[in-house]
Amino acid sequence: MIEIKGLFKSYTRSDGSKAEVLKNINLYAPDRSITAIVGPSGAGKSTLSKCISLLEKPTSGSILVNGKDLSRLSGERLREERRSIGIIFQSSALLSRKSAAQNIALPLEYLGVIKSDIDKRVKELLEAVGLPDRGGYYPAQLSGGQQQRIGIARALALHPQVLLSDEATAGLDPHSTETILSLLKKLRDEFDLSIIMITHEMEVVRNAADYIAAIQDGEIVEYGKASELVANPNSGIGRQLISLRVAEAFNKRHLVAELTYGANVPPNWLQILSDKLDVNIHLLGANIEQIGQGGIYGRALVGLEPLRSGTTDITAVNNALKNIGLHAEYKNQNRIAS
Repeated sequence: MIEIKGLFKSYTRSDGSKAEVLKNINLYAPDRSITAIVGPSGAGKSTLSKCISLLEKPTSGSILVNGKDLSRLSGERLREERRSIGIIFQSSALLSRKSAAQNIALPLEYLGVIKSDIDKRVKELLEAVGLPDRGGYYPAQLSGGQQQRIGIARALALHPQVLLSDEATAGLDPHSTETILSLLKKLRDEFDLSIIMITHEMEVVRNAADYIAAIQDGEIVEYGKASELVANPNSGIGRQLISLRVAEAFNKRHLVAELTYGANVPPNWLQILSDKLDVNIHLLGANIEQIGQGGIYGRALVGLEPLRSGTTDITAVNNALKNIGLHAEYKNQNRIAS
């Protein structure tokens, strides 16, 4: 596991003033988990990534891997302990004149590991990333996704406990991205890894993250289990993850609406709407809250797919919703003929 406590990072500007980039970062990534760190450009993701990998030392605070504070170390001790953190870069960063196997072997050769042990470890890692027959290939002979898998194998060469993925899927096609995410989830379980994933791609977060942290202006503004954030109506991350379903519905020409409802709405409102409008209703996300003594209130994101005709009559939808006490805000009305 990796734990970050009270981490600050500042730089000195040319005029002597201080620029504080990271402010009191606290983060915990358990074993056998993937923790995604998300945020807009300039939020501090790259600086945090460099601090976690100890490529840059924090101004203050602690970075603990399995209870050992790496931020207090320097020199040879730091170089030794940094082996517990493997890094996957945005580009695979493979050496073009070395084969896949030779690229994986580089960290082991640097440490003077004997050749028979290197060969054994490289073979294991090629198997682990699903490329057992590509050891002799050079980067130019591999697809982008295959290059990234070799980069992952190299990051695992020294048996790290933590794997830091810094925008590892950026620029990959959807199929390659899905393959990399499936691989990371497999490696998480197989090697008991704590994986920290720096990304700006919310689709990646939705498909892979066990925990999510949102960083903004150098501060963690939201953190928690992915499942709990999605269920929390006040979570900005949760709303973003659910709204990804809207894009899927767009492609199917569904009418997508966010419905708000109260205690007076019949509990079988989904069935009533479906029968009244002659549509399939796809429930894309929902939450329900008890508000004071006023009863139960909630929101639901739904996609309405016509069963027979090619369009959905918005006037009929509005009337049906009003009759059972629902209010709708449409997300893609401009895409649907009324």
